[in-house]
Amino acid sequence: MTRQEIFKNLNLIFQDVFDDETIHVKESTTAADIEDWDSLTYVTLIITIEKHFHIKFDMKEVSGFANVGEMADAIERKI
Repeated sequence: MTRQEIFKNLNLIFQDVFDDETIHVKESTTAADIEDWDSLTYVTLIITIEKHFHIKFDMKEVSGFANVGEMADAIERKI
């Protein structure tokens, strides 16, 4: 899977989790960029990403993501 395909899937996941079809994530997207991104939606987001890509993040990874680009890096390493 290419990085472009990962981001295409991440966009769909973010749009679904936040119920907002206008969301389009990029490498530098952070929680500050998405209005409803709080700790609860972050957990939902991580679980949804893990299920979608059939991967599992460890707690160190989850707590260390500075932006969506780092999340995509971890996905690339695991698939």
